[in-house]
Amino acid sequence: MDKLISTAQRFAALGHEHRLELFRALVKAGDQGMTVGELQSVLGRPASTLAFHLRELVNAGLVTQEKEGRSVHCRVNFKALDDMLQFVKQDCCKGIALPVFGAK
Repeated sequence: MDKLISTAQRFAALGHEHRLELFRALVKAGDQGMTVGELQSVLGRPASTLAFHLRELVNAGLVTQEKEGRSVHCRVNFKALDDMLQFVKQDCCKGIALPVFGAK
C-alpha cells in the first residue's frame, strides 16, 4: 500500500476524540498493553463503544489484539506509530521550491 494512503488512513483513525483518548491510554501502557476490561475501567466507556473504536484502530494497523482466555489484550503497534511520525517529519525544514509567477 502506498505510504501516503496508509499514513492518511492511520491519521483518520485517530481523528475521533474517543479513539485518540483510547490510543493514548494504550501508548501510556507501553508494550504490556491493556485488556479491554482495563481500558473500560480507565476510560469509563461502555464495552460496545470501546469495541467499535478499537476495531477502527485495529483496521488502521495502529493496535493489535490478542485473545488471552476470556480477555482480549490490546497493544499499540509502535512500529506503525513510528512510521507515521517519520513520514510526517521526513522532509522537515528542507524548504519547498515555489513557482515564480510571471517569470519567463
